Amino acid sequence: MKLLTKKTTGLLLSSILCFALTACGDSDKPTVETDNVQPPSASSLQAIKDRGELRVAVFSDKPPFGYVDKEGNSQGYDIELAKRLAKDLLGDENKVKFVLTEAQNRINVLTSNKVDITLANFTVTPERATQVDFAKPYMKTAIGVVSPKTGAITDVEQLDGKVLIVNKGTTAETYFAKHYPNVKLQKYDHNSEAFAALKDGRGVGLAHDNTLLYAWTKNNPDFEVALHKVGEDDVIAPAVKKDNVELLNWVNEEIGKLQNEEFFHKAYDKTVKPFYGDNIDPNNVVIDTSNLNMAEVPTTNDEAEETAE
Repeated sequence: MKLLTKKTTGLLLSSILCFALTACGDSDKPTVETDNVQPPSASSLQAIKDRGELRVAVFSDKPPFGYVDKEGNSQGYDIELAKRLAKDLLGDENKVKFVLTEAQNRINVLTSNKVDITLANFTVTPERATQVDFAKPYMKTAIGVVSPKTGAITDVEQLDGKVLIVNKGTTAETYFAKHYPNVKLQKYDHNSEAFAALKDGRGVGLAHDNTLLYAWTKNNPDFEVALHKVGEDDVIAPAVKKDNVELLNWVNEEIGKLQNEEFFHKAYDKTVKPFYGDNIDPNNVVIDTSNLNMAEVPTTNDEAEETAE
């Protein structure tokens, strides 16, 4: 009896060890993943279809491009694109999971496999193109500066030695840090925090995508975008995890198809025009076949380095 107990104990311990090491002929079983990290193949087209859900990173506080309405639903220009992608891939625009993110986390949510695609008004830059793969662009933008009408910033030289409000992880932060080191950058995580700081007078102005600033000033008439453009024009595009060629090719095909349908002008009329009014030409914002004249997006490290300035 005593010997039997030892054998039983030994078998029990062996079984526990075997389970802990996920060995003993069970290696073909799926591993248990955390809620935040998915296996490397989690964003393949087949994996998305098997899951029955397209996961897309979007903003929660950047109207009219990505924001959460009073009912708790995601709305905006990027959301319209995400829904259409889900419809074309999975047959239902509601089969999309919106993962709310901040500017500085748009790359991380891809590399950690938390999402399949990052939209979130993602401006293409050479540096970012070395970390993620960008699809074809669907929107234009540029860095602008909004300021109080009583102290309008009309020239970047007026910012020398002054406090300028920016969001972390944005092209505005990167551009001013590189080209205007004498400008004192006050950085915030959230758009709401940044605009609150501007209203409180914590900076002489706020730099961000001019496409966002136009919408914000419409509801804040004491401020204006007197400096419409700093630096060069930029483009905004969907991004996927680096080397996810299958998904990238599919998104590129989708963007091309949607541009042929003038989808983005229709999405602009539905989501952006109510914020802008008739003061902004939609051709200055959206990219469809009718106005497709943007440069190619860098897709490799070599191309990114060649266009680094």
